[in-house]
Amino acid sequence: MPAHHGAMDDKSDNGAGAGANKLAVALSHDLESEAAPRVTASGRGAVAEQILRVALEHGVEIRHDADLAEVLSTLEIDSEIPLEAFAAVAEILAYIYRANGQLPEQRNPTQAQPRDPGPQEPR
Repeated sequence: MPAHHGAMDDKSDNGAGAGANKLAVALSHDLESEAAPRVTASGRGAVAEQILRVALEHGVEIRHDADLAEVLSTLEIDSEIPLEAFAAVAEILAYIYRANGQLPEQRNPTQAQPRDPGPQEPR
């Protein structure tokens, strides 16, 4: 059961002291499960920097979305994302899956297989 991961931050690296306010949230989602994506890490300042560093080291895609990162940072670690944030998170996860070429075949319409027309009657 392959888990897919993504991270987002608020892109607040804009000068002296900005690192202390930096926010990062990491998500995990299993495409084979019916469960919603989960928050796997969240933090500000040095913790945010560490989340982003680990994500980059493991090839995890990072998206910058300050509003969504702020909402998701209020959740407990290992909790499912709330329904209110599901559409935004789904969009980000779809981007990440496409970027990594990890969309499963049955969910990727560009890889549709031709239908078998079944047995043919002789003419």
